[in-house]
This record gives sequence, C-alpha cells and structure tokens, in this order.
Amino acid sequence: MLAFAFGRIPIPVPAVRLLSLPAAVDFVQRLALVAPVLLFSMVAHEYAHGYAALRQGDATAYQLGRLTWNPLKHIDPFMTVLVPVVLAFIGGPIFGGAKPVPVNPRNYRNYKRGDIIVSLAGVATNFVIAIACVPLIVLVGLVGQQVGALERPLAVLQQMLVLGVFLNLVLVAFNLLPIPPLDGSHVFKYLLPPAWSLQYQRLGAFGFFLLFAILTWASPVVRFWLSPAYYLRLVAEQVYFPYMLPNPFSS
Repeated sequence: MLAFAFGRIPIPVPAVRLLSLPAAVDFVQRLALVAPVLLFSMVAHEYAHGYAALRQGDATAYQLGRLTWNPLKHIDPFMTVLVPVVLAFIGGPIFGGAKPVPVNPRNYRNYKRGDIIVSLAGVATNFVIAIACVPLIVLVGLVGQQVGALERPLAVLQQMLVLGVFLNLVLVAFNLLPIPPLDGSHVFKYLLPPAWSLQYQRLGAFGFFLLFAILTWASPVVRFWLSPAYYLRLVAEQVYFPYMLPNPFSS
C-alpha cells in the first residue's frame, strides 16, 4: 500500500535559475506549511492500512513495528523526502509516497473482502481527516477572533488546517486512480475477468513510470479525475470562510 501525494507549488522563476531571496522565502514558507500536514496525512493513511489488515486477520504490520504513529517508521528517504522536495523546487507536479505498510493478504479471513477493506482504509481515513479539519478551522477562527494575542499563531494553524482539507481530498482522489500500485487498483482488479485481472496487476511493476507519465503528459485527465476534490474543497470553503483569520503570510 502506498500513500501518494500530488499537487503543485508554483515557483515564480524558471527552474534553470537560482531562486531569488523573496521566492526562496516563499518556497520555504509553503514547504513549512505543507510538509507537516502532508506527512501526518500519509502516516494516517498507512496506519489505517495496517490497522485494517490487523482487523482482517493479518498481523504483519503490527509484528514488524509498522502499526505506529511514529513518522520515522513511515518515511522513505527517496519517495517521501527527496522526490517531492526536488519536484516542488522546480515547480513540477509534486509526486511522492510514504513507505508501504507490509501486509499479507493470505492471512485475511476473507481474501477478497479483506483486500478491498484494507485498500480503502487509507483513503477513508484521509476523507475523515479532511472533514474533521473543517470544524477545527471554524473553532480556531473563533478563538483567534476573541483572543487577539493568539491571532497570528492561530492563523498559521488555521492555514495548515485549510491545507489539511485540500491535501486529504486530493489524496483520496489520487489514490483511487485505478493504476497499480495505487489503492484504487486493488478494487478495480475485482471488476475484471480473472485473466485480464492478472495481466492488469502486472502493471504494478511499471506503476511508478506510468504514474509519472500520466502526471507529465496527461494532466488534463488527472485534473478531471481530481475535480471532485476541488468541488468538495469549494463546499468546505463556504462553511469556514467567514471564520478565516487574516493570512499571516500576506504582505
């Protein structure tokens, strides 16, 4: 199971040039806001896979010490750190993932049912996080409006919660793409005839290259697939917008 993130952090200079000081500061600010939210969301995603597997009869993740909220256990130096930071720096599509939680579907009490439940547990958790962030944004805004001394730090927290809504909705939509090894492929394979399903699952060996190709050359398709996430974000904004504190990063 993999928790992938996808998005864009625009950088207002050509990728071949060094960042100007204001652009570099803006990049660091964005990264400081996005990184902890994205890391928590991906850890929650992976933890959910491991916990769901345990409930379905597979204790592999628990036995290997991966059923934990410790982010260090879920960080992959290449996919979680290097790849997304480099892509964010050059202004390309942000593409990365947490270290997969090990599961053994043969241990599930019901193979097909267990595989579907475990596969969807991560995206279900991301959806719950996105929904939970909305009342927290409202609560933080109400407190900040009443306690002036806390307005700026609470405004930073509020911005992170706003990102929590959007990033988790994107994680839901993106991970449901029916491309191995994303979670959606573990459901889609059961809709195919057995022979087709076997060939389809073999695409997992080229999944990373296929994903990168789609993100690079088929971005309109990806945007269409992610459109429900953008729509739900707009719905959430209608709820929390009246409670937004002044943006602490605006000039």
